[in-house]
Amino acid sequence: MIIKRYLVNNMNEAMTRIRYELGKDAVIISQRKVKKPGFKGFFSKKMIEVTAAIENDKRENDKKLENNKKIDGYSKSEEENVQDSLVALRKIIAAEKEKTPTVLEPTRKETSMNNLTKQDDNELLKEMREMKGMINSIFNTSNKPVEEKSRVQAILEENDANEKVIEKVIQSYKEESEELNEELKVKNAIENIISVGKSKTDGVMILVGPTGVGKTTTIAKLAGRLALVEKKKVGLITVDTYRIGAVEQLRTYAEIMSIPFKVVITTKEMEAAIESMNNCDVILIDTTGRSSKNVMQISELRAFVDKVNTENIHLVLSCTTKNKDIESIIEGYKVLNYSNVIITKLDETNTYGSILNILDSAKKPLSFVTTGQNVPDDIKQLSPSDIVSLVLGEDGIC
Repeated sequence: MIIKRYLVNNMNEAMTRIRYELGKDAVIISQRKVKKPGFKGFFSKKMIEVTAAIENDKRENDKKLENNKKIDGYSKSEEENVQDSLVALRKIIAAEKEKTPTVLEPTRKETSMNNLTKQDDNELLKEMREMKGMINSIFNTSNKPVEEKSRVQAILEENDANEKVIEKVIQSYKEESEELNEELKVKNAIENIISVGKSKTDGVMILVGPTGVGKTTTIAKLAGRLALVEKKKVGLITVDTYRIGAVEQLRTYAEIMSIPFKVVITTKEMEAAIESMNNCDVILIDTTGRSSKNVMQISELRAFVDKVNTENIHLVLSCTTKNKDIESIIEGYKVLNYSNVIITKLDETNTYGSILNILDSAKKPLSFVTTGQNVPDDIKQLSPSDIVSLVLGEDGIC
């Protein structure tokens, strides 16, 4: 009797595999719901384990016959196989001799064949042994299993974590107590490289970052949260006069929330704008998106930041930013001495390894994340455990 177990998502898949591998006469012995084996089983839905069986002596006999044909499983001894080959070779030589016409001087080929005597058997035997050894070596190499990636590495790669982050998590994982179960060890290892800080939401707060990461919408969400939810007096300033519609967008939000709003073009105007809002609990400043590769533009932005004289500077990055670009952006904005990181657009991706990449590269704590376009609702603060759940797929944004 042949008995096999199948781990499948549904019974249709089970039936297809059973019929293909065991045939239509196979019967199902049992079925039960189980967690997927290995590391991913902790973080995925349950699967079905189906056990099937079939009475089939012929299949077993065929399998034995097939195994006997394998290179590393001769039924005869090595010596017998070699001797059989030599006998066959001599028969071929004898047949060639019978076909050879009589001439005064034999050709080189005929001379070579006629010189195959018993004395050459040992040499042929040696060569055939060497050939068999080479064939066995190739066979064994091709059937050697590929080294399996660690389960921690596999799931982090699936979630777009970069190599540096993966190495750090694996190292941290190895240092965890052996008494902990695997799931908890993985979660602790990821948490160990995450820095989350309680953002300071008073005084002057500046948002900086490249174009397209959602700074203006984010600052509107912050203004709404502080003014409408936390009941603070909020002032709003923008220096983003380059982008069409950015000023009007913020002006509209400010009018809806009944908070003061100023547009600043020069560093001198920045000083005056802040002075006019000295009665506010919080002053939020939106800046122009700048390329981290453009040193001149970053220098212009730095002049505004220095004029404000605050340490509450937040670098805004999108969760959808390519891994290769993250380090370049972070390095380019270091001259602004940002204190925290805001990660936006979590609703626009299904993998969250980039959160780990950003925090690891920036070496600064995460203050806020944004999860949609709704103002002021779609902005929140996450705990390290919240981030771990996102990365491992236990939780989602939408």
